[in-house]
Amino acid sequence: MRIRAGFEIALRCGRDTPFVGLLSVHPSRRTESDLRLDLDLPYSTSPDAFGNTRTRLLAPTGVLTLSSDFELEDSGLLDEPAHEEREVHVDELPDDALQFLSASRYCETDKLTPLAWSLFGDVEPGGTRVQAIVDYVHDRIRFGYEYASTTRSAWEAHQERRGVCRDFVHLAVAFARCMNIPARYCSGYLGDIGVPAADIPMDFTAWMEVYLGGRWFVFDPRHATRRIGRILMARGRDAADVALYTTFGPSELVGFRVFTSEV
Repeated sequence: MRIRAGFEIALRCGRDTPFVGLLSVHPSRRTESDLRLDLDLPYSTSPDAFGNTRTRLLAPTGVLTLSSDFELEDSGLLDEPAHEEREVHVDELPDDALQFLSASRYCETDKLTPLAWSLFGDVEPGGTRVQAIVDYVHDRIRFGYEYASTTRSAWEAHQERRGVCRDFVHLAVAFARCMNIPARYCSGYLGDIGVPAADIPMDFTAWMEVYLGGRWFVFDPRHATRRIGRILMARGRDAADVALYTTFGPSELVGFRVFTSEV
């Protein structure tokens, strides 16, 4: 199947402002650049510490619009099932998976470890345990865009029992790490393909990848079901590593649109 996707983001800057973004599709899905600017500005791209495509530019005073509109091939298959996959003992993990066992800015494993073991310690290790974590988080947190917060942590999401997709993922990632299962935060596109269309504006979304059986598998605590047509943009330890953009100076978001659908 083919999927069309893209975005349009408009920023107003009070002065010339350095900008760093992770707005491109991940190199594992797409190699050529898909970023457009409405002004003739120089910009550079390079891989960041997690292999995401990082864009740097100097946003001028006034309004700058960044956009993307592309098509790519997709298998059309649901996320690969992982319920029968085994956990990999820490001694056997590859070096690059170890960083996804540690606490990070939004995933406080030190606070959540006793709770995690009380909830999931008796669950069969492996994919079954990860699915139990996903189901618990899905049932625990109430979704709503009005609950969005840029500072809410996994611990706070558990206590407040509300949030947006990033809060679901932070809590599930933290619980997995508490159980010695490497887990990383992912951001990207997910359209209403194979499911009833949602009557809300489209946005970027978040999910997690968990290391089981020697490979990374997708789990989605927000939807708690396998989906079709995910397009990865960036992955990292938590949302701090995959921020859509960061401006180093005063800026205001004055326009935002995301779209994705089957062609």
